[in-house]
Amino acid sequence: MISLPENSATTWRRLQTKWQVSGLRGLFATAWMWFWMRGAGLGYLGKISMAIATWLAPPYYARRCLARYHPRGYIAPGATIYHQLLQLGANVFIDDRTLIFQDRDGGEVILGDRVHLYGDTYIQTGDAGTVVIGSDTHIQPRCQFSGYKAPIKIGSKVQIAPNCAFYPYAHGIAPERLIKEQPLTTKGGITIEDDVWLGYRVIVLDGVHIGKGAVIGAGSVVTQDIPAGAIAVGVPARVVKMRDSKS
Repeated sequence: MISLPENSATTWRRLQTKWQVSGLRGLFATAWMWFWMRGAGLGYLGKISMAIATWLAPPYYARRCLARYHPRGYIAPGATIYHQLLQLGANVFIDDRTLIFQDRDGGEVILGDRVHLYGDTYIQTGDAGTVVIGSDTHIQPRCQFSGYKAPIKIGSKVQIAPNCAFYPYAHGIAPERLIKEQPLTTKGGITIEDDVWLGYRVIVLDGVHIGKGAVIGAGSVVTQDIPAGAIAVGVPARVVKMRDSKS
């Protein structure tokens, strides 16, 4: 469900804070962004309005504020959306050079409330695959979600570092056929529960379930289930400790 835009009292408090911290220039920039984000949308005029809002917006993380100024959130002018089954929650942030793409027979992509997708992240679906990302999950730059054959399900408040990749399928390698002609197979997709942290360049492969609150170390390749609250590292990833362990 899309939440209502922030009320006048909240907006006024934000403007007062900006005046106290940044003075007249900061106040004007905030008012400018807030005004133009009122007309945000995926239509032609909505995209123009969002583009104008960025003229006085700071770069990178500081631009996240734009998503708060409209219930449909902020989609950067440099993002590419080519997906008929995309569903957006409230106040999502989609950065420049992000791609959301629907291949042949691709299933839905659902982004929950306040999801953040940073630059050069690719989400694609095909062959009945789907991608669902829960509320308040933040995905850092250059991540890839290839939703083919089976679902990728990411929970809420998940933190995903740059250069992570998710593949809910495997590619055939039988010797009697060309590689490009091999079929895709799946063990049932990928599920990552709430409050998980994936470090830099983690790869999650087909059939994996990562439990709530788990931590996966940088550079790990996850090929089997990781229990809730575990810390796992390595290639393939192995549990080395539980978060509630005192040792």
